[in-house]
Amino acid sequence: MIRDKEKSAPGKPKLGKGVIAVAPPSFRRERALLKRGVWPVAGCDEAGRGPLAGPVVAAAVVLDPKRIPKGLDDSKRLTAERREELFEQICATAAVAVAYASPARIDRDNILRASLWALAKAVHALPDLPQHVLVDGRDKIVTNCDCDAVIGGDGLVLSIAAASIIAKVSRDRLMCRLAEDCPGYGFDRHKGYGVPEHLAALDRLGPSKHHRRFFAPVVAAREKHHPETVTTPAAAPDLFGIAAPQG
Repeated sequence: MIRDKEKSAPGKPKLGKGVIAVAPPSFRRERALLKRGVWPVAGCDEAGRGPLAGPVVAAAVVLDPKRIPKGLDDSKRLTAERREELFEQICATAAVAVAYASPARIDRDNILRASLWALAKAVHALPDLPQHVLVDGRDKIVTNCDCDAVIGGDGLVLSIAAASIIAKVSRDRLMCRLAEDCPGYGFDRHKGYGVPEHLAALDRLGPSKHHRRFFAPVVAAREKHHPETVTTPAAAPDLFGIAAPQG
């Protein structure tokens, strides 16, 4: 990072007071592995740990070193329009796989385990099993290859940034479809996150089949609308599996 009190590099515009320039993710880690003969290298990330409804969506991406789309970045730093553009470019130039962990799996396993399960599923769904995996976060995933967990990886590692875009766009598109299946909740607008609009709909309508049963606001809504269901359920079938990203 370059802070405004530091000197800017020659030829670089000076930053305004209080502005922090964030370096984009790089291909440095992947290139170092490639030079050692380790390839393919996959980047992995997920979207949707925090929402009250919908699945966690995980993505694995192996970039083509000769055809890396320009402008790849952490999906959170990009506009929805730019994510959509890069999604198409990534799918056209890279090996991509997506996996879904349903609300039923999240309820059964907890959100962390469900997320790690989906990430591993995405890796093993790639056309060729990678020799090395770089995954966003603190936790490694269970794979048949070497794995490094990179905290803040979606803003540091280009392959992880690409995966963050694939996961985010895939999940957003899915939530728009769930909005048609369950109107009234606004899934197409807030994507299942616990914003005031969503909390008000939960209080008014009660939980839908797409909600995560044991997230606190959902529990409160079930207690109000269906108090007889506030018990630990038996393991439910997974509603989602592995899918190719949809264009």
